[in-house]
Amino acid sequence: MLASSTLSISNLRVKPTSSNQVAPEPDPEPQARKLKGSGQLNRWSRARAVRSGRKLDRPAHRAQVVEPKPRVQPRETTSLEPTSTTGGDGDDNVDVAGAKSIYMVSDGTGWTVEHSVSAALGQFDHCLVDRGCPVNTHLFSGIDDVERLMEIVRQAAKDGAMLVYTLADPSMADSARQASKLWGIPSTDVLGPITEAIASHLGVVPSGLPRGAPGRSFPLTDEYFRRIEAIEFTIKQDDGALPQNLQKADIVLTGVSRTGKTPLSIYISQKGYKVANVPIVMGVELPKSLFEVDPEKVFGLTINPLVLQTIRKARAKSLGFSEETRSNYSEMDYVRDDLEHAGRIFAQNPVWPVIEVTGKAIEETAAVVLRLYNDRKQRCSMPRISKRY
Repeated sequence: MLASSTLSISNLRVKPTSSNQVAPEPDPEPQARKLKGSGQLNRWSRARAVRSGRKLDRPAHRAQVVEPKPRVQPRETTSLEPTSTTGGDGDDNVDVAGAKSIYMVSDGTGWTVEHSVSAALGQFDHCLVDRGCPVNTHLFSGIDDVERLMEIVRQAAKDGAMLVYTLADPSMADSARQASKLWGIPSTDVLGPITEAIASHLGVVPSGLPRGAPGRSFPLTDEYFRRIEAIEFTIKQDDGALPQNLQKADIVLTGVSRTGKTPLSIYISQKGYKVANVPIVMGVELPKSLFEVDPEKVFGLTINPLVLQTIRKARAKSLGFSEETRSNYSEMDYVRDDLEHAGRIFAQNPVWPVIEVTGKAIEETAAVVLRLYNDRKQRCSMPRISKRY
């Protein structure tokens, strides 16, 4: 693989011009016809062209690159088809020609690089939401040889994109770094620095093999079966079912309808915790077992009444209720009474943390729940200064 990497890089010949651009060498192959249609469609078409090995038109205002000799043909694989998302609201009517592109490359599933880029883009919500700086992201997963890697880097140079990669093989990562420098595109190695730091700390050389690579075995451990058992338990305990089993739960969530109890329960269960959720409904008595379990594993969920009303209206519409059909479920007076009823129950059980879920993603709420749960379990929590989180 290292030899292949060196050959691919050395075969890339560039000719700088006075405008600091790289001039292309003549290519005997016919150029593909110009892409027409929306900007987003053009980007998807170019991405598919990477997979097929077809040459694309090179915009005059972008850096020109040289075809590697011999010309690289990527192997047929569905993993080279990128997953594309557009920053902002995703409106195709927006001129994507001015959008910046980020190419994410992984030798595995792409989960690490995708979530790393997503977390970083979260720091630019103020810019992305109003389309001030739209961003297109493209994920290329399962990239395990230099030839396909070079095709992606070459395409990134044509699109003026940034390259972010997680490549476990040091020779592959080095090829990505050298090619990015040669073609003049910004690049970031997400996996390399932390892998090197851990290797130095442990005094052990990393394997250099991506997850799922041939030769790597992943035995079914107790942790795996514990997670499966937790998911099965959580599904059976959804929406107050089987209240007699609440004692077996690690975490119990309670709150009024549409506060996100079910998706939060499923998300937490995937981390190996048995989660039960109990709805609070006016006129319906809560199960006695809810007050008999350890109160330190019970968590209350609350939400802003205006937001809750909006969610419930959408829910009622999805169930087929017309706008003329009035339902107490989504009426503001009923919503406020519902929340006040839940608030009284929370006040009667001050040990239960009450988590405000308004404006929080499932991951954010789960992080709060697990932090409080583990702090209590390990008896290392700081003094609570607020009843709401």
